[in-house]
Amino acid sequence: MQHKWFKSWFNSPYYHILYSGRNDEEAEFFMRNLIGYLKPGSGAKLLDIACGKGRHAIFLRKMGFDVTGIDLSEQSINAAKKFEDEKLHFFVHDMRKLLYINYFDISFNLFTSFGYFETEKDNLNTLKAFAKGINHDGTLVIDYFNAYKVIRELKSSEIKEVKGIEFNISKSLLKGKIIKNIDFQDNGIGYSFSEKVSAFT
Repeated sequence: MQHKWFKSWFNSPYYHILYSGRNDEEAEFFMRNLIGYLKPGSGAKLLDIACGKGRHAIFLRKMGFDVTGIDLSEQSINAAKKFEDEKLHFFVHDMRKLLYINYFDISFNLFTSFGYFETEKDNLNTLKAFAKGINHDGTLVIDYFNAYKVIRELKSSEIKEVKGIEFNISKSLLKGKIIKNIDFQDNGIGYSFSEKVSAFT
């Protein structure tokens, strides 16, 4: 878990419990405003990178677009695949690797789904894959936190109770990364996960 924390955490059902406040209504409001600003053409090809269970991608399909969603979590993709049709597809895929070349009109990377990797090379390769995947007139949208604000307002510890589970969360800044340690118990069993995201400025 220390080296590739995202593989275990994103495949855990507790990840979705902790972040259950990010619901379909929130996703639809966000995407409706973003699409209103970007104004893609009818039938545009869109990519949702690190799509999770597909809440953004599913809504984009309802808006009439041709949508592809990718995520490293097999559990999330299996859940998303229930909504697939001829213009909505989901794949288990590592964002560091190119899916298609010069294909998408818009690629989205939302909910701070970048900066996970240990090396600068991996992060750079990820950005290159993003860029190569869109067509020559395409658009790349990266939703990322304001590192200065996050660091300034960083809470060293907090407790969140969600669906009967008490999550003990501690945060710190270490070697240019925001570290979030998440500890909790469920049915008498203790769990510990972490998130490590680069504080790019």
